[in-house]
Amino acid sequence: WNDAMTKRGGRTQPCDLTDARTRLDNARKSLEVAELAAVEGEIPASRSVAAALAVLSGIASADAACCAALGRRSRGEDHREAAALELLNLKDTAQYGLIPITRRELTTALRRAASLLDFAGEVLRR
Repeated sequence: WNDAMTKRGGRTQPCDLTDARTRLDNARKSLEVAELAAVEGEIPASRSVAAALAVLSGIASADAACCAALGRRSRGEDHREAAALELLNLKDTAQYGLIPITRRELTTALRRAASLLDFAGEVLRR
């Protein structure tokens, strides 16, 4: 992992189980708020905010899993170094709100964030 990250020019930061728990808590709360915003799915701004929070949840889940399993997390500018790649296709669209997020995209983002959260939780329980 570290060698591959270094060869690609990525940056990592040491972290421990306490950091993993903190990031998992952040992931859980981000997804919780995303789901609350998603209730107003007929409002484009609510869909964008919910999707952006789902992306943040996925990144935090990836950090939590990496901290627990590897003792390091990605700190690169390119978040694609994190395990939340599936969600990142929506990142700019959701965060900047210039292109409307569809209900289908939002549903997919929430489902993927929930899957990453479940995965990170399993890694922390090992």
